[in-house]
Amino acid sequence: MIIPAEALVGREAILTAVDHHPFFRHTVPRHAPVRGWRHEGAVCWLLSSPQSTVCAAVGPPDAAVTLVAALAEERTLDPGQWVHLPRRDPATDRAGAVVAAYRDWDFLWTTGAPPPQPGEEHVVRLDAADHPALTALIDAAFPTSTARPGDPRIVDWYGIRDGDRLIAAGADRTRDEVGFLAGLVVCPTHRNQGLGAALTAGMTRALSRRYDMVALGVYPDNTGAIRLYRRLGYTGAFPLASVRLPAPADAPADARAARQAGR
Repeated sequence: MIIPAEALVGREAILTAVDHHPFFRHTVPRHAPVRGWRHEGAVCWLLSSPQSTVCAAVGPPDAAVTLVAALAEERTLDPGQWVHLPRRDPATDRAGAVVAAYRDWDFLWTTGAPPPQPGEEHVVRLDAADHPALTALIDAAFPTSTARPGDPRIVDWYGIRDGDRLIAAGADRTRDEVGFLAGLVVCPTHRNQGLGAALTAGMTRALSRRYDMVALGVYPDNTGAIRLYRRLGYTGAFPLASVRLPAPADAPADARAARQAGR
């Protein structure tokens, strides 16, 4: 490697190096073939499977950016690869590698059951017969959501009904040993009635019976959702910057508009 980095072989070695970090436990299933590297306290891992390719890092943000940039330069990472990095403070940001796309988000987790919420007893597990109603609800409430019926990453769907109508739903997108909530939606005509709290609490309680940790992702500007999740026990937080490395197909205009890695 073009920088001095220690190679880490196998999941157990990387798990120890990251001190059992919840984001690593979420992204890398047990027995998965994964490669890792350590540089100046930062640890990066690369998981390649038929289902997905995941590259992520934890540790000091500057060292993580340096490590990922080195892996990209030597072509260990593919052009167009998405990489999840520890987020840096924009006020202290330094020039980094130009990237094709960028987004901030927070990985939150809890290690206990949530406090009881009114209405959570109405949260039920859904099945294939509910997929048309799920699609209609997602189209109305969150049309850009990537959590959709038929997504092979989704283990189960949960929801709340008002009579025969599905008015709230969420996906169980657990990979292995950390329960993971995704795609939580509430019908626009039923918002501000506590359904988001009931759905999140009911799903969290169900998953916490099977896993010692339950997690979810949220954008940092969604302050209302963050307040709710904190109230329900999601007090662990890992601020992330997900960046996409440039690929030959990226247009010049995209490159000019690209932001800096780790920003």
